Amino acid sequence: MALAKTGAKWVGIALVVTTLAACGGGTQERPLDSFTAEEIYKQGELQLEAGGKPDEAIRYFQEVERLYPYSEWSKRALIMQAFSQHKAGEYEEARSTAQRFLDSYPGDDDAPYAAYLMALSYYDQIDEVGRDQGLTFQALQGMRTVIEQYPDSDYARSAMLKFELAFDHLAGKEMEIGRYYLKRRNYTAAINRFRTVVQDFQTTTHTAEALHRLVEAYLGLGFNAEAQTAAAILGYNYQSSPFYDDSFRLLKGRGLAPEAQGDSWLRTVYRQMIRGEWL
Repeated sequence: MALAKTGAKWVGIALVVTTLAACGGGTQERPLDSFTAEEIYKQGELQLEAGGKPDEAIRYFQEVERLYPYSEWSKRALIMQAFSQHKAGEYEEARSTAQRFLDSYPGDDDAPYAAYLMALSYYDQIDEVGRDQGLTFQALQGMRTVIEQYPDSDYARSAMLKFELAFDHLAGKEMEIGRYYLKRRNYTAAINRFRTVVQDFQTTTHTAEALHRLVEAYLGLGFNAEAQTAAAILGYNYQSSPFYDDSFRLLKGRGLAPEAQGDSWLRTVYRQMIRGEWL
């Protein structure tokens, strides 16, 4: 059985389907509501799997929900509708549909996937947001929800990985802005960005560079004690990093050495990270 598209718009049951006639090889048209929920649902799956047409699949899944709202197929169609919308790049619609699924079937086996799909719809837009990181924070919040509420689900591990990547992305944006300020010798603004990375994003891949850039910025301001302390932390945690070599050469050129000095916020970080003095 194959369904035929009769126009550019999907107009409920006014749409018709083309099916092979039982005799003579001819065709006949049937209204969509003459098909079972399963038949319409499977045609939606066919559009996804064979045709690669998520827009068409969305329409079929919507019709299952509309024509057979209290059936098991309607529940399946709802989660598949959210999946198809995400696949089609309709992220806001995917989130809305996934939320409807969670509201209607909070204890269903597909609830973890619905929550994961909501988080994924934010995550997949991260590279599109430029300097606006609102969607990245939403992705982090969504992935955390999956991890905490569905820790034993098939999606928790993937959510953890994507959480770490999104977290790293935020740190990377802080570094990007910090380097921009540093290049223009706006040292104070640069320090604020690098400080955020060191204090709030210590587990990311950007911490070593952030410490090195702090050395550069503090030396630019003439704050030698802070520069030495930043280098001391860098040397203790990332001595094999090329950033430590760069910081060491900068300090050596001024007759300085990496060591904890003064009583700045970096000295506090030094005590916490190296000496384990958290109080």
